[in-house]
Amino acid sequence: MDPQISVSLLFLLFTAGHSLKCYKCSRQSGSCEDQTVQTCSAGYSWCESYAGVTQVGDITSKEMYKGCSTDCQSGSVNIGITRAKTSCCNTDLCNRQNPPDLAPNGKKCYNCDEKSCSKTLSCSGDEDHCFTATGTYDGQSLVVKGCISKPLCDATASVKDVQSVSCCEGNLCNGAPSVSQSFLFLCGSLLSYFLLH
Repeated sequence: MDPQISVSLLFLLFTAGHSLKCYKCSRQSGSCEDQTVQTCSAGYSWCESYAGVTQVGDITSKEMYKGCSTDCQSGSVNIGITRAKTSCCNTDLCNRQNPPDLAPNGKKCYNCDEKSCSKTLSCSGDEDHCFTATGTYDGQSLVVKGCISKPLCDATASVKDVQSVSCCEGNLCNGAPSVSQSFLFLCGSLLSYFLLH
């Protein structure tokens, strides 16, 4: 047998049997100190680490997720009451660390509450764009505004229950029109997209 063919076949045998390994955990609060190792199924080519924090009044809720992913975008999004960040990598056990804490970067964007979209929000880390997302729920128009990383902005075209997402560069570039109804449902759609992708 030709030596080149033998080497090629040997290489195929070794690479075909390798599956990506990622750390796995899912916590509603706390950290992932007791994470386990997961062998990813075929088609899962990324290890993901996700951290989200929601604060409504005096109540703070934290979520942490690590595992295999088919499609992963590193970045962060901040809508005032909620901030989520995702780190992606594609080598064995590369998602050991939690996504890093983000330092303020000096950029500002508008964000919304139940009454208006005239509040300002300080962006952090790689949140280099402002965004505006619109949707309709139960016949009412909803708007969410905040800070976002460019890769996440590019990936938001197919978020369920969201009709449009627009991103812009520059301080306070996402305008400040008022909102007539609560926006928590639309926030939930955006956050579930970032958590599950």
